[in-house]
Amino acid sequence: MTMPSAAPWFYRVLLTLIVPLALLRLWWRGRKQPGYRQHIAERFGFINVPAGGPIIWLHAVSVGETRAAEPLVHALLEHYPAHRVLLTHMTPTGRATSTALYRDPRVLIGYVPYDLTGAVDRFLAHVQPRLGLLMETEIWPNLILRSRAHQMPVLLINARLSARSARRYARFDRLIRPVLSALTAVGAQTAEDAERLSALGATSVSVTGNLKFDVRIDPTLQALGQEWRAQLQAHQAHRPIWLAASTREGEEALILAAHRILCAAGREPRPLLVLVPRHPQRFNDAANLVMHEGFRLTRRSEVFPNAETDVWLGDSMGEMVAYYSMVDVAVIGGSLLPFGGQNLIEAAACGIPLIVGPHTYNFSAAALAAEQSGAATRVEAVTPETLATAVNTLLSNQLLRHEAQAAAARFVHAETGATDKLLALIAQYHRP
Repeated sequence: MTMPSAAPWFYRVLLTLIVPLALLRLWWRGRKQPGYRQHIAERFGFINVPAGGPIIWLHAVSVGETRAAEPLVHALLEHYPAHRVLLTHMTPTGRATSTALYRDPRVLIGYVPYDLTGAVDRFLAHVQPRLGLLMETEIWPNLILRSRAHQMPVLLINARLSARSARRYARFDRLIRPVLSALTAVGAQTAEDAERLSALGATSVSVTGNLKFDVRIDPTLQALGQEWRAQLQAHQAHRPIWLAASTREGEEALILAAHRILCAAGREPRPLLVLVPRHPQRFNDAANLVMHEGFRLTRRSEVFPNAETDVWLGDSMGEMVAYYSMVDVAVIGGSLLPFGGQNLIEAAACGIPLIVGPHTYNFSAAALAAEQSGAATRVEAVTPETLATAVNTLLSNQLLRHEAQAAAARFVHAETGATDKLLALIAQYHRP
């Protein structure tokens, strides 16, 4: 059977019709995040690549995927010293993360083109990558099919597919099956991910593990967090600190209600909540909610918290490790309401006891393993009362916290090694 060289006509027509709306969305989001209004030509394949060595192209859509890719990027630069790595993103925050992470001139940064046949062809012609690596669930039909038409191996790596997403993809079997079968190979995070991707048409699927377990914790950020904690404790010794990390819309209200219960319990000194929303465009909304609820707020961008502060808003980018390193307990956002959960591995690697809600389907294997190891506590029925109880249990019991910290270290150590497995997979299809 002949491999299609482009997505079906109905997909191409639909995407063409959507592009004006996408541009309007970029402009609208650019009101709060100017980065969305920059480098727009790159989204149509007009990317400037300076002359130099051959290129390995790695696409990581946003911040989480970019951070997850870091150990692999360093390994690629080491194993292929004559090559450069082009990192592409979809979001300005992903691009900014790459800019902050890499100082090596062999690392190039840009936006991935929209999934238009002409834009993809233009991108591939300008870049001429020797190999394409797509992180996690970046399954773009024209991007994959046109890459194969250009005779470039393209791998889906650190691949994950929840049961919910698999059911959704299965509704579009006519579109998805040829696309997944066009992938040169797939490196899946878990056996379950591999099974779902194979069932939808992917071939040459192997289990390579989760790159997020290989991420190196920045010691500078760890030291910053420890410095913050020392400053806080100097003002009010033994003040318990808990973190709500990467929260999504609607979760802040639950968290603040739980914090009110903790503050009303009469504990002295009263606990400090560090609140870090997932998306920077929601920082101001979260700040307004905190003040509306009557809590005394300070913002990372403005002033350091003092003994009077109830909530410290983490309105900064790239400092999550510092926040993890200053607290006693971390609640993982996106899991309290049905968003699928955020990555908990980085928090575990920082040795922090974790609390998750029932909605962890985006990281189901990692969340289950963390829970079974004792690194994480799951709150199945999330209310302000149940959340406050879970947080208070850990804040009140130092021995329990230490046991959870040790379990977190064992949990992360047991799952490392994805980088080496992916390098071995890449070597099968790319020989310099």
